[in-house]
Amino acid sequence: MKKLVDSVVSELNQILLGKEQQVRLSLCCLLAKGHLLIEDIPGMGKTTLSHALARIMGLSYQRIQFTNDLLPADVLGYSMYDKEAGSLVFHPGPIFAQVVLADEINRASPRTQSALLEAMEERQVSIEGETRPLPHPFFVIATQNPIEQGGTYPLPESQLDRFLMKIRLGYPDPQAERELLEGDDRRAMTEKLSSTLPEQQLSALQEAASRVTASPALLDYIQRLLEQSRRMPGLLYGLSPRAGLGLLRAGKAWAMMNGRHHVLPDDIQAVFPAVAEHRLEQGQSGKGAERVWQLLGSVSVLE
Repeated sequence: MKKLVDSVVSELNQILLGKEQQVRLSLCCLLAKGHLLIEDIPGMGKTTLSHALARIMGLSYQRIQFTNDLLPADVLGYSMYDKEAGSLVFHPGPIFAQVVLADEINRASPRTQSALLEAMEERQVSIEGETRPLPHPFFVIATQNPIEQGGTYPLPESQLDRFLMKIRLGYPDPQAERELLEGDDRRAMTEKLSSTLPEQQLSALQEAASRVTASPALLDYIQRLLEQSRRMPGLLYGLSPRAGLGLLRAGKAWAMMNGRHHVLPDDIQAVFPAVAEHRLEQGQSGKGAERVWQLLGSVSVLE
């Protein structure tokens, strides 16, 4: 399993230079059956990483460009009268794909953003009184621009909590940037990616991650992190039970990616910033990262 994961990471590292930690966290999120939010300024490689992840899994893929005039029906689908059939015929929207790239998600109105809530949590959508299941597996990879930029709407807490992880890419280091300038076009390289992690192997890795064990002491550590977050000054609320379950799933996936069959505190600490930061911002941009490190520093591994 570790060899397969390393080969996938190696291929992705050829597309996104100098960002191995972010690549590993992205893959960890998908193996933990979560949804991924990538935030950064335009031009940092958010969409490139999203495209590369979709290509490497060989799954059906749809990209939705979120704009301020996008309607929920543009995402979910709609019914139209068919004269030949003599009845209404449902036309599925781009949400009916295994990998959905929600590009610049925070440029759409809150009403359109909320169209994703049921899909992300229940893997189904309710349209015109009928519940329609989504394909399996189902991943949402969303990109967003910083809220300080014009034309953006903040994602509500209920939407943010449905993303298992949020990562930032940041500027490349000088060596990686030089390789980028001298190398081939990243988009063309992405199109040439082979399906290293097809659906059957992806399902096997996800199943392997779910079987990774966590000791009672490890669960105690997670509970102490959750409890401490709920006591932090300046927060209206702490990490939710859903965040705790997601943290455990991410820790299991991280352990499996590193060739272990049990979760260590180091695994939890490795994924904790990506799982917790966007849940601890609470309208104060930049505060999430500071609170993450306060939490990790104030909670002991052993009680």
